[in-house]
Amino acid sequence: MADLALPTLIPLDQADAAAVERVLDAAFGPDRHKRTAYAIRKGTECLPPLCFAAFDESGALVGTIQAFPVALTDPQGRAHPLIMIGPVAILPERQGQGFGRALMAAQQAAIDAGREDGAGPLPQVLIGDEPYYARFGYAEAPRGWQCPGPWDPGRLLVHAENPAVLPREGMLGPWLA
Repeated sequence: MADLALPTLIPLDQADAAAVERVLDAAFGPDRHKRTAYAIRKGTECLPPLCFAAFDESGALVGTIQAFPVALTDPQGRAHPLIMIGPVAILPERQGQGFGRALMAAQQAAIDAGREDGAGPLPQVLIGDEPYYARFGYAEAPRGWQCPGPWDPGRLLVHAENPAVLPREGMLGPWLA
């Protein structure tokens, strides 16, 4: 394992937009817009207080994390708001060096700071590898959850203070309300 980096984190909207796009392309490929995660959040805008950019010791942008408002619509047509985490993008040559962990920690701190008194944060959902994201409290989403487009149910993950309040079935999509 490579040495863990000490990144500099800033709000994503303060980073160069073209550089952010280059990191996303490097991490996920130029056809990334065809991925299911993009369909889930289609038409939504990211939540700026929950989006960050990571820079390495030389000042180069090496990673980003974003968050979007989405909802799980249950079979009765009720929308349950969630925060979709991602994309979490790290340049391939810088993966495994702590940038992703730093971005996830910063985002979770921002989510926790945004709580109303006595209320927990909205549940979060992401598409990713459970062995990596489990350390941040993510577990496999209920098998009754559906996504637009192809996806691997084992990679659909959720993080909630009380998972029992979430519907066991539903379709993920943008939260446009």
